Amino acid sequence: MRKPKLRELGEAIRAIFKGPFTSKFPFKPSPAAPAYRGKIEFNLEKCVLCGACVEVCPANARAQKDDLTKGMRHEIYYPEKCIYCGQCVSYCTTKEGIKHTQEYDLAEITRDNYEVSIEEELVFCERCGEVITTKSHLLWIARRVGELAYANPNLFLVLSQEYGEESIPKSADVPPYRSEHLRYLCPQCRRSVYLQEIWGY
Repeated sequence: MRKPKLRELGEAIRAIFKGPFTSKFPFKPSPAAPAYRGKIEFNLEKCVLCGACVEVCPANARAQKDDLTKGMRHEIYYPEKCIYCGQCVSYCTTKEGIKHTQEYDLAEITRDNYEVSIEEELVFCERCGEVITTKSHLLWIARRVGELAYANPNLFLVLSQEYGEESIPKSADVPPYRSEHLRYLCPQCRRSVYLQEIWGY
């Protein structure tokens, strides 16, 4: 019985000089572990709004909405639904678009300003008007594949515009043929254009 009492006395004496063993949270922040999955933040410079994180989220804590009138895509994050599983971070296309922080004190009294959203410019098919993806997504792919981007008309066009080239003038009321493949086209319309050029469909 004597040894435990001596050990406790030793711990008490050490605590006088080194401070208490317990943390002083919430009066003083207690650091989280390096691999802690805390609050999720967007990296506005790296996120391309591809929608990969929306697809893999098991808690439906993310949503994506396209505003066709303004030509913008909105991605919304609902922290109150998030289970911090890390799937969105693991499956991020750019691997840098979203990340976990070590912030864990996330309690709020109301839901005001609790929702997080970002937006990017959309690219539409110039033939049927369908959404292709965001401009930043096309740019990321073009830079990723390097010189191979010039083999894909959509990537070629987005790079040309990024470098200051003007878009090719549109011919009114003329069905797509020949050089019309140098337009932003969805896969279905591009297939139709190529078939028309080759077989005259």
